[in-house]
Amino acid sequence: MVRFRRYKVDKTNIVRASSLWEMRYLDLGLSDYKEAYRVQREVADKVARGISENTLIITEHKSIITIGRTGSRKHVFKTEGIEVLNIDRGGDVTYHCPGQLVAYPIFKLEKEAKDIHNFLRFLEDVGVNFLSKYDVCSETVPGLRGVWVKGEKIGSIGIGVKKWVTYHGMAININTDLKPFSFIKPCGIEGVKITSLEVLLKKRIDIKDAKRKLRESFEEVPLLAEAVCKG
Repeated sequence: MVRFRRYKVDKTNIVRASSLWEMRYLDLGLSDYKEAYRVQREVADKVARGISENTLIITEHKSIITIGRTGSRKHVFKTEGIEVLNIDRGGDVTYHCPGQLVAYPIFKLEKEAKDIHNFLRFLEDVGVNFLSKYDVCSETVPGLRGVWVKGEKIGSIGIGVKKWVTYHGMAININTDLKPFSFIKPCGIEGVKITSLEVLLKKRIDIKDAKRKLRESFEEVPLLAEAVCKG
């Protein structure tokens, strides 16, 4: 059974969450995937050593197909010149491109927050919260990681964790060219359909405003904040 989650924005929680998380925000703009990965690993190393606070990286990527640790090259049917890269996140194959927001939470999980499954659910909740800001009712599907709208996938999730510091993260389709998703078997799921916020709302979405809303969602959705904050 699909479980629906809707959220009301409580502005009082934003300050509280931000204070506890001590979260830094880094906008990479339109980035090359390999360069963004290098930045992730540098930040993750600093967070692990306690010389940097938890950091949320948000970016759009130049077109690329990535294959996660459990993925297969057989799930890439054609590329039409798009680079294919094997990477160290969880999950199977997906596609990144301009118009898709990718969030990389570089967070240190401590105490009760040392639960990878809970962190993945947290990312799903962030996605649902984000879409609710556009009055889009989205859902999570047991057994299928990600965020869905009426049976179509709009948000994909795959992470890495080293020394209890997370990296990689979540991609949400905003003004995304969906055609290249037909070149692959997204997330290794047979017959999955992919959608975007632009398709759902039938209009182009302001990316700067979407970044702001996504950042707010990371601040508003709790993840045992007292356990992951410094101090």
